[in-house]
Amino acid sequence: MKILVVGDIVGENGLKKAKEIVPNLKKDKQIDFIIMNGENSAGGMGITEKLFKEMLNIDVDVVTMGNHTWGKKDIFNFINHPQLIRPANYPKDVLGKGYTIRECKGKKIAVVNLLGRTDMGVLSENPFICINELIEKIKLCADMIIVDFHAEATAEKIAMGYYLDGKVDIVFGTHTHVQTADEQILKKGTAYITDVGMTGPKDSVIGMDIKASIKRFETTLPERYKLAEGECVLNGCIFETDDNTCRIKKIERVNM
Repeated sequence: MKILVVGDIVGENGLKKAKEIVPNLKKDKQIDFIIMNGENSAGGMGITEKLFKEMLNIDVDVVTMGNHTWGKKDIFNFINHPQLIRPANYPKDVLGKGYTIRECKGKKIAVVNLLGRTDMGVLSENPFICINELIEKIKLCADMIIVDFHAEATAEKIAMGYYLDGKVDIVFGTHTHVQTADEQILKKGTAYITDVGMTGPKDSVIGMDIKASIKRFETTLPERYKLAEGECVLNGCIFETDDNTCRIKKIERVNM
């Protein structure tokens, strides 16, 4: 089985690029299962039902979110869709769900969304404690467990990778919009990469307009971020599993 993870969709043009590339990539690489992070798809912050449906139309199996989950009020109309998950370590009783279990090629795949706490500025529970509780809940009803850890600090992500080594099958990072070159299979068999990158404007500061971004750093004055324009790139990662054991045997970064 081959699982494609598509890095954070940044803006409508980022999604347009995904719509151009993903169907062909799925065919060429014989992809079976697709996960896409969509929390920046609507103008760089949040997601709308229209954009969510466009993702499903290119055979995305699960859409994950992050710190901008509530960026667009429209999400309350479809937050309980079975193919949409928000961070599992949001406070209890928050709408939506933090994981989903989907079936593919006779295997039940659990996808979990977690939110980091270092420099994120979002009220959330401890992701390390949260994922332990979730694993105990879902390990008996899923053949594979995949975790999207949406976090800022590389140290927090790397720590989570080692923490979950042998407990889950894949840990991939999102949020920083910069693809890392540290894909690896850890000692106990868990596949890991610190960040899969973004799908959005190539000439940008993590998807945002270059001039506006520089002005913020240069002057320290508030400057409204705006999405960059122009050619987009697609970042992601392909994880190939052994069909019998569900263990990851190969990781391939995607940069198109």
